[in-house]
Amino acid sequence: MEEEHQLSRWEGYVDWRKRSAYRGRHGGMLAACFVLVVEILENLAFLANASNLVLYLSDYMHLSPSKSANHVTNFMGTAFLLALLGGFLSDAFFTTYHIYLTSAVIEFLGLVVLTIQAHLPSLKPLSCDRATSNTPCEEVHGGKVAILFIGLYLVALGVGGIKGSLPSHGAEQLDESTPKGRKQRSTFFNYYVFCLACGALIAVTFVVWVADNKGWEWGFGISTITILLSIPVFLAGSVTYRNKIPSGSPLTTIVKVLLASSLNSCSYRNPSSAIVNTATSPSHSTTIKEEVKEENAKAGEESTQTTTESLKFLNKAVISNPVHGTMECSVQQVEDVKVVLKVLPIFACTIMLNCCLAQLSTFSVQQAATMNTKLGSLKVPPASLPVFPVLFIIILAPIYDHFIIPFARKVTKSEMGITHLQRIGFGLVLSIIAMAIAAVVEIKRKRVATYSGLLDSKNKPLPITFFWIAFQYLFLGSADLFTLAGLLEFFFTEAPISMRSLATSLSWASLAMGYYLSSVIVSIVNGVTGNSRHKPWLSGGNLNHYHLERFYWLMCVLSGLNFLHYLFWAMRYKYRSTRTST
Repeated sequence: MEEEHQLSRWEGYVDWRKRSAYRGRHGGMLAACFVLVVEILENLAFLANASNLVLYLSDYMHLSPSKSANHVTNFMGTAFLLALLGGFLSDAFFTTYHIYLTSAVIEFLGLVVLTIQAHLPSLKPLSCDRATSNTPCEEVHGGKVAILFIGLYLVALGVGGIKGSLPSHGAEQLDESTPKGRKQRSTFFNYYVFCLACGALIAVTFVVWVADNKGWEWGFGISTITILLSIPVFLAGSVTYRNKIPSGSPLTTIVKVLLASSLNSCSYRNPSSAIVNTATSPSHSTTIKEEVKEENAKAGEESTQTTTESLKFLNKAVISNPVHGTMECSVQQVEDVKVVLKVLPIFACTIMLNCCLAQLSTFSVQQAATMNTKLGSLKVPPASLPVFPVLFIIILAPIYDHFIIPFARKVTKSEMGITHLQRIGFGLVLSIIAMAIAAVVEIKRKRVATYSGLLDSKNKPLPITFFWIAFQYLFLGSADLFTLAGLLEFFFTEAPISMRSLATSLSWASLAMGYYLSSVIVSIVNGVTGNSRHKPWLSGGNLNHYHLERFYWLMCVLSGLNFLHYLFWAMRYKYRSTRTST
């Protein structure tokens, strides 16, 4: 007890037993390292089968290539979109600690269902070889397809909860009130992406090989064991964690401020109203700034001097006599909502990049499956292609954190060195280049198929190495490194403390929107091109008959337009604080 009195408390944080958390005892890099190890295991469990799922659906569940691609993008999109639910619950009602544990158990149950289905022939459609069968193979249907989607979407729910809680849980262990703590937080996000890549490396090499050569029940089984193992590893760090106390629904605050500003604005415009709007007067503006300073100091946040100069229409939520007592809003609530609204355009501009990333799990895997995948005497599974960007991320992430960022800090004399928005923008540029490369490679692949007389072949590999596909993986993987790490830190740093888990979840929601957008674009492209005399660009059972190169050129153009849109918002964005290096 005497020792506790000598230690200063972390205000707003508790330990795993919901007792007060103390500096020196809770939080720090050791606690964050437990999160990083858990992330390796969690991402291994998720990507081990997600990266190869399109082939499982087409070869074993007998879905067409386009249906398989859409189901994969819908599954991945749902998993990442549910991160918003995990982030919301972490901010509003539960700690990130409890959300992770609950979500890991849900993902474990989903993987158990998928493992059982992959093991029992009675739960799968009849075996059929599309290349030799004269009749179409029977697609999975009825109770079998129900089991498939129950398992998949239990996994999606678990993954969403984990993605929505684990990054913010790790970042919250670090003290942002000191320059050292802020630099450690930046390092944490860089190594978070590094650990994502480490888990992915094992997933797309060892586990994918096991699934292809030993059976899918073994692939799902390894994922099941891995996510189960992550739970005791996470629990092992319990005594070191500091957990943020939930502060109520951030969505309620957002809706309340928007409604109050609208209703009070209408009341103010009514000449018969006796309400006096003081939010826009010079004296009240000064009062607002002082209130913001005081409330930010209490919350442990740095005051933003210009918060009341932007989105002034929201200031009408803070008046002396609101239209209703429930519509009374504090200055801090209004300023928090302003921050959320200002980061939304940045979020929207990253969706297109993630739409490009969705191709790595769908058409790129199917492209590689038609090519020569032998590496000497070893036959490489097509789903192992992500090993190229993964290895690049594993190499680049430490170099970026230990060499590039320190050098940039010295040059720019700023704490960030390279800003979050600069990192995101560089990732968007790389995605444009990747789509152009993908289109050129597809032209070459189809030309080889034509000249070799294998354009109509479904099962004979083309005389072209799958290493050609590695180029688009390399550029998109690099884009993911810069954009994802930049987004996670950007949303966590800029968001109010009460909304950080939800804001960080926007990084994953962007991935979700990208996967959904991919499905929408494929459907639109097929709908538009199918109305002509020619076949739709992306339909049929033979990938060689697709006009995939045209689709990639379309993605390249859309990505270029999206980058111009991003520049418009990024150049106008003002960070909440600009610190000099110390």
